[in-house]
Amino acid sequence: MDIEKNMLVAAPIDQVWRMLLDPKVMAGCVPGVQSVQVLSDTEYLAEIKVKISFISANFKIKTTILETRPPHYLRCEGTGEDSSVASSLKQTTEIFLTEQPGGTEIRTKTHAEVFGRLGSFGLSVMKTKADRMWGDFGVNLAAILRRDAQAADAPLAAAEPAVVSGEAPSSQVAPMPFAPSAPSAKPPKSRWWTRLAGTNTQGADSVRDLRLASDIYFEVRRGGDVIKILWPAHEAKEAAAWLSNYIRE
Repeated sequence: MDIEKNMLVAAPIDQVWRMLLDPKVMAGCVPGVQSVQVLSDTEYLAEIKVKISFISANFKIKTTILETRPPHYLRCEGTGEDSSVASSLKQTTEIFLTEQPGGTEIRTKTHAEVFGRLGSFGLSVMKTKADRMWGDFGVNLAAILRRDAQAADAPLAAAEPAVVSGEAPSSQVAPMPFAPSAPSAKPPKSRWWTRLAGTNTQGADSVRDLRLASDIYFEVRRGGDVIKILWPAHEAKEAAAWLSNYIRE
């Protein structure tokens, strides 16, 4: 399956290039990313949740950057599998950046091979899924660019609100997760619990760096501990259910 896509973003080419090489930023843009592990300067291991028709898969995908020509060209290769649904994939992607009036054009060419149960779906189904993921990627990227622009214009001295929520696309995801460091709270089933930032003042700067305007943010206090939690807006029902159970406990 060969897919070509392009979009125009309102950011200079050097900024877009830096974002492409930042795993935390890419984890916040690519739909379905649950976690990212940096293996080296050119290798990343990501866990990505994908649902096509009635099948949900959690792929562990290793991505290797094969070639770069800053700030215009990047070529990478990704391989992964999910044994629970007997599926695997392999893809090669080329990314081209071109300066345009008012921003940067991002153009991608991807060759993907999907095997197993997911590979049994027709080409039209796979391309429809790819179109949706590309659209969500663009929305997420634009949100991060707006966040960075606002951060550059406004000082960070403003008080942290107790709750932040907003609208987000169905596949809005957050930047790279952090492992929980406060065992006093019972984690929910959702992997989004891994976005726990820490207790008391520990991790406060990480919360500010990670949070998007669309994220749900709340604090849970128990004794002298303050647990700060980020939750994606599209998981609002799950967040409310967990918080309700936690309070009852």
